[in-house]
Amino acid sequence: MLPPAAADLVLLGDLTGRYATGSYSKLAPDGHSVALRGERQGVAEHGHRVTAAIACHVARAGGSVDDLTRLLLHPDHEGGRHARHISVRSGQARALDYIHRVWASASAAVISTASLTSRQHAHEVLSSLRDRIETTPWPGERGRTALRVLRAHLTFAEIAGGPLHHASERQTAEEAGISRTTLRAVYETVLKPGGWLQRLKVGHGREGSTWYISDGSTSHHDIPAALSRSRTTQYPPDPALEEWHTPETDTRADIDSTVIGHLMGHDAFTHHGLGSSALVIIGALHTRPSQTIGELVRSASVSRATAYRALRRLADHGLVHHHGETWSLAPRAVEGFGTAPPHAAPAPSAQLARGWDTVAQQYGTTGVAARRRARHAAERAAYRELLDQLAEHRSKAMVIVRDGRQVLVPPPRPDEVPPSWCAPNGRVLDPVTGRLAPDWRVATDGRLILITPADQRSYDELAAAHAEALSEWETAA
Repeated sequence: MLPPAAADLVLLGDLTGRYATGSYSKLAPDGHSVALRGERQGVAEHGHRVTAAIACHVARAGGSVDDLTRLLLHPDHEGGRHARHISVRSGQARALDYIHRVWASASAAVISTASLTSRQHAHEVLSSLRDRIETTPWPGERGRTALRVLRAHLTFAEIAGGPLHHASERQTAEEAGISRTTLRAVYETVLKPGGWLQRLKVGHGREGSTWYISDGSTSHHDIPAALSRSRTTQYPPDPALEEWHTPETDTRADIDSTVIGHLMGHDAFTHHGLGSSALVIIGALHTRPSQTIGELVRSASVSRATAYRALRRLADHGLVHHHGETWSLAPRAVEGFGTAPPHAAPAPSAQLARGWDTVAQQYGTTGVAARRRARHAAERAAYRELLDQLAEHRSKAMVIVRDGRQVLVPPPRPDEVPPSWCAPNGRVLDPVTGRLAPDWRVATDGRLILITPADQRSYDELAAAHAEALSEWETAA
């Protein structure tokens, strides 16, 4: 049983033009300007989007590929126009093959996403996702950085109330306490291939990208060894030398990601400070106090050498205490306040922490997060200023919805300006005031008018844009 919106899409088609957005336009080769697709290509893209949406609705309702085929090939269903067109043009076998390919993609998308029925269900999904993140091993420096980025996206998802959320790269980098370069590397090498994050829509202008966070079902709890070892000097032990028996990447991870999310944006945990290794050690000890080195290797997904190095740094600030073979957090370690170990003399090099600001000051990382935010704010301001400059000499595009698709209304051509507006020496009279308009000029061929000097488009570019818009308009009209 399909929901009413899906039934309307099948019976009546895309009446509102929801799936037409972007079907009839594309980015130009320069990556900035927008070019119009051809009429046939735009209609095909629009029809494919409608077909894919119907397939997702059928898969979500528990239907089969045979159900989808009957819906699309029914002669009275407007939503199946694209599939029937393929059948008429290329044959029934070609249309059935196309429907099966669309069904395979839709089924995979439905399996990797969750249908949320209520706010309580959304909280349950995010809670289950948080548990999955906390029990998944994140070995190597790259893996621990991926944990910080994923925890930042989980925070955004919790604020949004579901796995679907919006976040920009700068916003995520500030939340995770890393640079944008590192963030992009983690996206492409760990989180996207592992199925943890999907970028559904790239942000543009003042809007962030649209993301969907999932449980990493395609990761199989593995991060490629080449990715994690390329950023660290810690290599697996040699069994022949009997270095240690505990595996470097055990599957029994157990950390408190809430604590990690609370601390990771602080200057004390930057790359040159305590680092991500100390962060996961704190998260592991906060979940279960009094762990041995072997237990921390498993729960924090770190090597034995990394565990010793991180614990030594934390112990120098009085943030962890050593009792025989076990380690535990100091009473106020999460707040950044260290204490001397009971019944033991502090080490000569120990400098008890008095808050995370003190720790950052000792490592010389104070102000890293503030400088990153200031740099991002300057980049945002410069980008918005550029957008405003572009908007000054570009009139807002006018579109109409025709047969469920958006059609661009072409502006009047500059060569249609009445002769009474033209003044000597190529100047133009303002039709309202009758005075010379200093920013308007007639081109040397007597046809085009340069509206402002900031408009750097050539005559050929203006003519091509107008010809495409005029063709689209005449086709719809």
